[in-house]
Amino acid sequence: MVDQVETPSKVRAFLRLVMIEHSIFALPFAYIAALTAMWRETRSVHWVQLLLITVAMVSARTVAMSANRILDRNFDALNPRTAKRELITGELAVSTAWVGTAVALAIFLGSAAALSLTCLLLAPIAVFLLVLYSFGKRFTDFPQALLALAQFVAPVGAWLAVTGGAGWAPCALGIAVGTWIGGFDLIYSCQDAEIDRQIGSRSFPARFGIAAALRASSVVHAVTLASFVWFGAAAGLGWLWWVGVVLTAVVLAYEHLIVKADDLSRVNRAFFTANGIIGIGLFGFALADLIVHGLGR
Repeated sequence: MVDQVETPSKVRAFLRLVMIEHSIFALPFAYIAALTAMWRETRSVHWVQLLLITVAMVSARTVAMSANRILDRNFDALNPRTAKRELITGELAVSTAWVGTAVALAIFLGSAAALSLTCLLLAPIAVFLLVLYSFGKRFTDFPQALLALAQFVAPVGAWLAVTGGAGWAPCALGIAVGTWIGGFDLIYSCQDAEIDRQIGSRSFPARFGIAAALRASSVVHAVTLASFVWFGAAAGLGWLWWVGVVLTAVVLAYEHLIVKADDLSRVNRAFFTANGIIGIGLFGFALADLIVHGLGR
């Protein structure tokens, strides 16, 4: 009876550890890539492929987040903002987190294999890039560049799963997603600039200052918007996509306006609310555009 009670509790703690709900940031762009590829290939939705892509995306992100929490637990224990995470408080044992990571990895490799042999062969590269970010703060002041590289994989991998190949369109979307997430992580990491200096955790804000990090984030997000334009042109999307890109530009501008170097009180609003709107909103416009232009008919 005790084991039956503890097991669901451990599962819930693990899901909190990896912040499973944050899959909302990257998953919509894997869907955009996959559905656009399906539209270009057959004009129909391949539901089994889409389900497998969903499983692969969520499990890969779970591997990345769990590995990050395990590898960074000593840094997290020294940071007041992260000191209440499950591995620090003891709510979840490190051994249990490793088990969860192994299960997620097995699910990722299984879903990659079910998609295609090519996806399975490339899966270890994706895992390496996802986990590499966790080591970034130990050897570089630019860990967000590693995060961007890891996020690049998602839309490219989804496109590859559908078509068997890549191309300029998925690469453009990969750059857009990578710079978008890397850019807002620059903003988010500003909260820890001072404590990072104290505990020896390397980051852009800790090295160059919060003002420089916010300026860099603005430049990076300009690249994001240019890459969304590039993707829309390369993929042949229509006017609804362009409306979504314009609205994305407005939300990104708002995100940068509400966060100041001397006032980080609204970082969570920029990080969670604004970026959640971008992920869901742009996916909605992309899906509507694809349907208007024949997807599913």
